[in-house]
Amino acid sequence: MQEEKIKLIWDFRGPAAARTAEHHEKHLKEYIVLEKLDSKITGCAHLDEMQSFAFMVVPKSQMPKVRDALKPHRGELYDE
Repeated sequence: MQEEKIKLIWDFRGPAAARTAEHHEKHLKEYIVLEKLDSKITGCAHLDEMQSFAFMVVPKSQMPKVRDALKPHRGELYDE
């Protein structure tokens, strides 16, 4: 059985939300490489002109380390 995965999410609001989320995703990718994490899933989504978010998916066992280091705003179970 495959380990559960957690989607960690950083929310951004305001006129620069889209650009900020895209930039934040670049840093998430850098962190994955630097920390040699098992998952390579990242992304960002734009809900409207004033609200976007960036995310990364990590195995549940690695979630506490990443959560404590990067302080996401929220998280949810990731369903592929």
